[in-house]
Amino acid sequence: MKRFSIATRVLSVAALTIMGAGLAGCGGGASGGTADSATTAKGPIKIWYSNNEFEVKWGKAMVESWNSAHPDQKIDAQQIPAGKSSEEVIGAAITAGNAPCLVFNTAPVAVPQFQKQGGLVALDSFPDGDQYIKDRTGDLADQYKSGDGKMYQLPWKSNPVVLFYNKDLFTKAGLDAEHPKLGTQAEFLDTARTLVKSGAAANAIWPSPASDFFQSWFDFYPFYAANSGGAPLIKDGKATFDSEQGKQVANMFETLYKENLASKEVYQGDSFAEGKAAMSLAGPWAIAAYKDKVNWGAVPVPAAQAQSEGSTFSDAKNVAMYSACQNQGTAWEVMKFATSKEQDGKLLADTGQMPMRKDLPATYSDYFAKNPLYKQFAEQASHTVEVPNVSNSVEVWQTFRTAYAKSVIFGNESIDAAFKGSAEKINQLAAQK
Repeated sequence: MKRFSIATRVLSVAALTIMGAGLAGCGGGASGGTADSATTAKGPIKIWYSNNEFEVKWGKAMVESWNSAHPDQKIDAQQIPAGKSSEEVIGAAITAGNAPCLVFNTAPVAVPQFQKQGGLVALDSFPDGDQYIKDRTGDLADQYKSGDGKMYQLPWKSNPVVLFYNKDLFTKAGLDAEHPKLGTQAEFLDTARTLVKSGAAANAIWPSPASDFFQSWFDFYPFYAANSGGAPLIKDGKATFDSEQGKQVANMFETLYKENLASKEVYQGDSFAEGKAAMSLAGPWAIAAYKDKVNWGAVPVPAAQAQSEGSTFSDAKNVAMYSACQNQGTAWEVMKFATSKEQDGKLLADTGQMPMRKDLPATYSDYFAKNPLYKQFAEQASHTVEVPNVSNSVEVWQTFRTAYAKSVIFGNESIDAAFKGSAEKINQLAAQK
């Protein structure tokens, strides 16, 4: 199952223009004018949402509810057009000048590039924009501010990454499946050794060793977030991972690969769902995916030292407004409607993903009482770390991934040298405007 659709590269302007020529624009009845008039203009708008079947269900119902109450400001909704990735399709539409008003699947890592293209509307340009985001999301929203201090994305939903484990394979290995020893990195390694040595599993865990820039979000980054007390990869313009906490995580994964507890091959499929690995890093989307396939349990991602409230990677998708939109006044009202308490509750019920709201467990206490498997994700959702909102975000992650794979996975360079060199390159990339 795909966890996300994320761009692997930024296309040239020429290629983007070609791709974008046939995409649906925002349109909608207003006739241009100043930026101020656009932010107050009302009328029909176009939106895109993801092709995830559960989100499509939510999106259609949300649109129907809005349209029935606003016949003069109707939403024309569709799934993001097919392409190599949703981010490339969005980038193409920005370049062509025909992006929709709203996209309910904007990846935080792509926001700096979209902003650089001039494709996004600052949400705090609306009189109540800043306050609405603060009231709904709280302090977590600060991670989504751009370098100019403005908000070009509304924090929408997250999939906090935790460590899933196969209870049947743990039992087969002679381990306690109800109270697994996974509270620290050392316990994690010892458990991994037992799983493989016993023959219960060919691999203790099987994160993808592929070189795609986003792969580090599902091996290194959740562990680093937990081990560093919630440090992002970059803070105040400087890389943070070339540190004791970062190298502890790197050494742990290096041990997994050296001792053949994790495979260096790319698995075509879901190794956890298919019983090829006994553990996996995933978010609440996995509950539906693993239903009737795996007898699973889940624990917080372990750090070097046991902790009661550790951090993890958010794996969030957000909502952004695109500058081609003429009726931005309506678009802003739709944003607020679609992220209201009522609609967030429906999103939670339909998708199992966590709305980025303050006091999530208490706000939807009835849901979590009826669906207890999701409660730990709601609790984890307030302790998440995002992809840093910095210039050249994709290149930053690609630089890190290349160094990580070379040193940690394949052992062709020391971790000290690889982390030092990549941190220096990343500092330069993040400093560029």
